Amino acid sequence: MSLGQHLIELRNRLFRAVVAVLVGAVGGWFLTPFVLDSLRAPVTQLARVGGHTAELNFPMITGAFDLRLQIAVTIGVVIASPVWLYQIWAFIVPALVRREKQYVWGFLGTAIPLFFAGCAFGWYVLPHVVGILGSFVSAQDTSIVDAKAYYDFVIKLIVAVGIAFVLPVFLVLLNFVGVLSAAAIVRSWRIAIVLILVFTALVTPSADVLSMFILAIPMVVLYFAACLVTWVHDRRVAKRQAKLDEEYDL
Repeated sequence: MSLGQHLIELRNRLFRAVVAVLVGAVGGWFLTPFVLDSLRAPVTQLARVGGHTAELNFPMITGAFDLRLQIAVTIGVVIASPVWLYQIWAFIVPALVRREKQYVWGFLGTAIPLFFAGCAFGWYVLPHVVGILGSFVSAQDTSIVDAKAYYDFVIKLIVAVGIAFVLPVFLVLLNFVGVLSAAAIVRSWRIAIVLILVFTALVTPSADVLSMFILAIPMVVLYFAACLVTWVHDRRVAKRQAKLDEEYDL
């Protein structure tokens, strides 16, 4: 396709992804009270354990509405993940042959559970991260937590972990369709680790080193898991090709 056709394709797929997110956000609006109560729980637990006052604060009159809207959109992103994950993959590799297009189902069957697993992992470690960071507040002080800043911290931790769990799947699928070799992926492990650390530093608060490493560790593990899968795949392809060459020579 020409550059103009690529841009049109990108526009169409972005439009479909945005529509799916907005539809999910409409349903997510009705779940925001439950989610907000769940987000408030670590702060309440922090006050109970630390022996000091800790509460969410809305400094502006529109703060509560804005936060509920943000939560709804985030829920929409999670609910619509099968749609936008497919749109991303379909845009990256539009020129697949019929056999290779079957890999899309493998991609979706792996990426979607991993995305939800990553979000669940981030949700699981959230109370521990809040507890550790909040433990530095003395009993004589009060923690007045800005609700928007707290939610930004939470969403970076949860959604970023979900996205991080999916990225190695892209490497595996690009290898399966012949775009990347296992050797190229393995040789780039130093660059990959540096990029992972930069990514985790960007999506976590600047002073929150703990969250950075909580996010970086599973990303590194999944990257090397992708290296192993692609290495096994390339070995099988090489053996199959060698067998064909041998039969042809005979």
